[in-house]
Amino acid sequence: MSNPLDLLFLGSGNAFASGRYWSSFLLNGRYLFDASPVALPHLKQSGVQLEEIESIFISHFHADHFFGLPFLLLEYAEHTVRTKELKIVGPPTIEERLRTITEAGFPNIFQKKRRYTETYVELKDGFEGEVDGLKYVARSVTHVPDFGCFGFRVETGGRTLAYSGDSVLCDALFELADGTDVFVVECSCWEGGCGPHLGPDDIRELRRRLGPKPTFILTHLDVGYQDLGIENTLVADDFARFSL
Repeated sequence: MSNPLDLLFLGSGNAFASGRYWSSFLLNGRYLFDASPVALPHLKQSGVQLEEIESIFISHFHADHFFGLPFLLLEYAEHTVRTKELKIVGPPTIEERLRTITEAGFPNIFQKKRRYTETYVELKDGFEGEVDGLKYVARSVTHVPDFGCFGFRVETGGRTLAYSGDSVLCDALFELADGTDVFVVECSCWEGGCGPHLGPDDIRELRRRLGPKPTFILTHLDVGYQDLGIENTLVADDFARFSL
């Protein structure tokens, strides 16, 4: 029998949402998808064993998805004893960008004596890999032209999950989510235009083309959220937990 997918949402809002923190989530207590600026305190508030996080997947470099990583590296340098290798998977230049923002805010972290190492994986469209028992494929999605933006499809324990990252409606989303058990999908645009993001009509089209499976979990929400009445669709909140 397959094991459930356990998800903890550390935040569920987009960059501007009032009353929600920035969206990121932890899968099975081991795999972190995006690292918002509040990821570290929310991991602590949720009782997560920080040393058990094995891999971090960054969808793109916008600050609400990426700027929490320096705080996590500071935690490992100063407080939480970590001995396991930390794998960080993200768009091209992930290591360079992370080192730049970390050293700008917390100089000398990378010079401190540490008991673990970091390994970086730079993505490209269609890249496939495996980290710590999690098989994954990354697809380029359509968000902004400033840097690479990716969605993910992952498999662990006989279950599959897709994550849209930030994107407008594009073929890659259907390919990532088709046949999965769970689709964590952004839905930012509730009150008119909000830039290159998905909105309610896009979620309806995703459901129409994907069918009743997978279970959708909507995140990266704006202040204007309302029930869409779409079958098999859940809505994330800050600190929400799902076992599916």
